[in-house]
Amino acid sequence: MVDKAVTVLSAVARAPLSLADLVAATDLPRATAHRLAVALEAHRLLARDGEGRFVLGPRIGELATAVPDPLLTAAAPVLAWVRDECGESAQLYRRDGNERVCIAAAERATGLRTTVPVGMRLPLTAGSGAQVVCAWSEPATLSDVLPRAEFTARQLAEVRRRGWAQSVAQREPGVASVSAPVLGRAATLLAAISISGPIERLGRTPGARVAPVLLNGARRISAALAS
Repeated sequence: MVDKAVTVLSAVARAPLSLADLVAATDLPRATAHRLAVALEAHRLLARDGEGRFVLGPRIGELATAVPDPLLTAAAPVLAWVRDECGESAQLYRRDGNERVCIAAAERATGLRTTVPVGMRLPLTAGSGAQVVCAWSEPATLSDVLPRAEFTARQLAEVRRRGWAQSVAQREPGVASVSAPVLGRAATLLAAISISGPIERLGRTPGARVAPVLLNGARRISAALAS
C-alpha cells in the first residue's frame, strides 16, 4: 500500500489531477486511487485546488524544510524579498533528471496568484525556469529535452548571455514568468529563482521590469552560501 501511495504522490507532483486523471496516471482502480488520495489529504500530504483537483499538500513543504539544506536556508528570506519587490509569487527550482522540482516558494498573500507547491515537478521543456536550468546545463544532458522543448539551443544561448529568461504563456496559458540562475563555485548552477503571475499584471515583456530584482536575489543567495 505504501508503494501505491507513493505512486499517487508522484503523479500529483507532476500536475494537479482530478480523480479521473489520477486513475489514468497511476493505473490504479478508481476506488483505490480515491481511498489513497483522501487518506493522503487527511494527513495534509495532498490538498485540493480551486477546481477540486488534487495537488501536493502543505505537509510536503513542512517535511522538506525540516531537512537542513544550506540552499533553502539562504533562499528563504530572499524569496520573500523578491515576492514583495515584484508583487508576485516567487519559487526556487532544482533540476532532477529531465524535470525541475520546486524546492521552496513564497506565495503572494492576496489576489489572483499562480501557486506552485513545494515538491511539484515540472518539465524542462517550457517556462522561464526550464530555460534557465537548460541554459546552465551541459548540452550533452539535454539531448532528450531540446527536441520536445518550446525553445531552441540558440534561444538558450541568448538566455545565458543576458543572464535571465522570461516566458509568456509558454508552459501555462495566461501565466508569465521570469527566472535567473543561482550560481555556485565555478559558475555551476545550483537552482533557478523565479517569479510567476498573470500576464495581465506582468505584461508581455516581464523581464524588462523584474529581471533586475531576480538577478539581485540570485546574487544574494550565492553570496550567503559562499560566506
